[in-house]
Amino acid sequence: MREEVRDIERLRHILEAANVLSEYVEHHTLEEAQSDPVVYFGLVKHVEIIGEAVYKMSLQYRAEHNEVNWDDINRMRHVLVHGYYKIRPKQLWETISVDIPQLKPVIEKLIKEFS
Repeated sequence: MREEVRDIERLRHILEAANVLSEYVEHHTLEEAQSDPVVYFGLVKHVEIIGEAVYKMSLQYRAEHNEVNWDDINRMRHVLVHGYYKIRPKQLWETISVDIPQLKPVIEKLIKEFS
């Protein structure tokens, strides 16, 4: 049985993971990440956390806040979790270095709306 969904907590989980990813890409390259499998899969895990938080959000909340492409995030999670052997490092890095910085301010705004 699925646990009770608390959308604000999911948003906070997304922001926490996004902050970790953003901090890493500011100081490192894809090549550095790939040279250390523990670091690389740590990055994968943080993207997974974002996807899992989206997956656990209520469908109503996602529908009411369509400024985020929740379905794309959920699909990425599905690939990372179930298609781990298909992960393309450049695509993952683009997600982390381009998509996550665009997502962060939107998530921050959504969190503020709960206050």
